[in-house]
Amino acid sequence: MNKKARQYTVVQALAAMSIALFLLTFLLVPVLNVVYIAVADGNGSLTLSHFGAFFGISLMQESFWNSLIVALASVFFASIIALPLAYLTIRFEFRGALLIQTLGVLPLIMPPFVGAVAMQLIFGRSGSVNLLLNDWFGIAIPMMEGLTGVIFVESLHYFPFILLNLTVALNNIDSAMEESAQNLGAHGLRLFRRIVFPLAMPGYIAGASLVFIKVFDDLGTPLVLNVTNMLAPQAYLRITSVGLEDPIGYVISVIMVAFSLSALWLSARVLKGKDYSTTQRGGSSLMRRRLTLVQSLLAYGWIGLLLLLVLSPHIGIVLLSLAKVWSFSILPDAFTLDHYRTVLVDSPRMIVNTLLYCGLAALLDVVLGTAIAYLILRTRVPGRQALDFMASAALAIPGIVLAIGYLRTFKGITLPGTNDPVTTLWIMIAIAYAIRRLPYALRSCMAALQQVSVSLEEAAENLGATKARTIRRIVIPLMAGGILAGFVTSFITAAVELSATIMLTTTQSDAPMSYGIYLYMQSIAGRGPGAALGVLAVIIVAVGTYFSHRIISSRASQTGIHAKLE
Repeated sequence: MNKKARQYTVVQALAAMSIALFLLTFLLVPVLNVVYIAVADGNGSLTLSHFGAFFGISLMQESFWNSLIVALASVFFASIIALPLAYLTIRFEFRGALLIQTLGVLPLIMPPFVGAVAMQLIFGRSGSVNLLLNDWFGIAIPMMEGLTGVIFVESLHYFPFILLNLTVALNNIDSAMEESAQNLGAHGLRLFRRIVFPLAMPGYIAGASLVFIKVFDDLGTPLVLNVTNMLAPQAYLRITSVGLEDPIGYVISVIMVAFSLSALWLSARVLKGKDYSTTQRGGSSLMRRRLTLVQSLLAYGWIGLLLLLVLSPHIGIVLLSLAKVWSFSILPDAFTLDHYRTVLVDSPRMIVNTLLYCGLAALLDVVLGTAIAYLILRTRVPGRQALDFMASAALAIPGIVLAIGYLRTFKGITLPGTNDPVTTLWIMIAIAYAIRRLPYALRSCMAALQQVSVSLEEAAENLGATKARTIRRIVIPLMAGGILAGFVTSFITAAVELSATIMLTTTQSDAPMSYGIYLYMQSIAGRGPGAALGVLAVIIVAVGTYFSHRIISSRASQTGIHAKLE
């Protein structure tokens, strides 16, 4: 090994150690600290007495089962929404299929707790729908009451995870297998149940496990709907009311982490040992079937109803942001722009903070994601797979658990030369965002680097380029699409983060938009400005998503042109 090769190996090792140290400091140690407090007594000895105390409290037992029921029910109803949308738009000739799929993903760009307020006005006891039902039929449906309301909101918000994964899985099924089954007499529901859905199971399981995890650790929606008998709200209330020394809050956190990890493990276990591969991908070779007139009417009617439900939070929040008065009426009594004026005058700092925190978090994510991807796929640094495991494990760590870990781990630590505790710094919010969104950026960067041929790097080095120059001039530009996708995904998901935000925000001047929306929504008088701030958050996320797609499409077309010229 020559001198340059040895130097490069040392640089690789130092990079891996630096990333590992960062993940240990801001992910593993805080989470392990939470686990330790949950299983340690006052003398530091290990004990399970805190878990016994947890299950001895009737409210905690109720919260445990409620969280489990809400998560499972949300997966069920999210599946009912996603399956028809994915199957009909992929397997049949369907006008507007792309528009339908695009509209189906819109819920992800709105914070679920914002949609919850809008849905109360539409589907609540005195909401638009129930007012109409009462006028027409003399009945009211309690859709937004208690746990039912939480399930309703969560299902509509998180079903796109199943839709996106299932759409990809259905597109990759070999159409010849369907045709063979049809030739043997399988049609309709039997064909879907016996052939199509089993082959698409990996996509469905991936989406369903994400829905379960997201619903199980969601804090904002239950709080906004005043449902506190669930685990996430109880963890928040115990830590904020009883204090950081309360072991029950840590027990709840451990249970939440355990269930999130179990969901990921179970999703992998269900698919283990089974072969879902086909000889070719469906893709453009897939022969889409035509619907009869009656089938088309039924399909469009069903999809129209689903999309109306899916878009109802967006419609409601826009109306609320423009409403002067909206109470016990089907639509607002009058409209105004005063709420937007209030937000722009009183809360511009929150908008700036959101752009700052989410931008820094997304930038840190793509830097770490690119570095980890390169270390895993292009080097032989010992322990590189552990970096992938640590970074990916953040997906199963609820935001409130990470925030509690930060408050406990960095308690009493102050900045050198000042008396300011580290936990009061806004940078902790940005770091929490980065840790929570790192798995998304890492997967994008990994996928992008896997599509870059090693031969291109070897050719550059054969022409005299150093490793650093090759990475800077060859690898990074070719990964740009994936890096940008990771940046945007991290940014837009961090912009609607509330669980960690609500625990780590200590002053109003440091508050991002998600925290401001939550504060506004706590009073009826503030719901108009809160809705206006929510609309601005949705616009920021939507604009970022749009431009990212434009840039990625542009780079893809340029790459195609260069490939043809060569």
